Amino acid sequence: MQIRLQTGAVMYEAEFRAYTKANGGPSWDITTTEILEALGADVVFEGAQATGGTVYQYSQASGVEQIDGKWYTKYILGPVFIDQVVDGVTTTALEHETAYKAQKDAEQAKSVRQSRDDKLTATDWRFRSDMTPSQEWKDYCQALRDVPLQSGFPWTITWPVEPQ
Repeated sequence: MQIRLQTGAVMYEAEFRAYTKANGGPSWDITTTEILEALGADVVFEGAQATGGTVYQYSQASGVEQIDGKWYTKYILGPVFIDQVVDGVTTTALEHETAYKAQKDAEQAKSVRQSRDDKLTATDWRFRSDMTPSQEWKDYCQALRDVPLQSGFPWTITWPVEPQ
């Protein structure tokens, strides 16, 4: 549970107990809204997750906000990119975002290729020297090999249907 102090600081319950004790405050057994009220603090309730965005985004906490007199964790779509200067060299938010997207694309492509390779491995027995695979199986395996050529790769792909 997170707790918000009147100063605006937000901390977890264990931190709040340690903070209160370090500042000469009381100790208590069970944290209730009455105890928090007496200590000038409020419970921070879980807010609604941010939704929408792209395959590159996720919901991330971004402070707290007060709604109808209660405090809630505020969520935004992230990550958030900013210009940075390191050792006198500036990299722009766009450069950070481009590098991040390239990394995520590579991770997704690797995952899809691994799934494709697993599906191909599962068909190996059909291609033993003592067997003649059907054209259906040949086409299926070729479609698996062609998955990286699909227009939505690596994020939107259509897996071929395994023959029966």
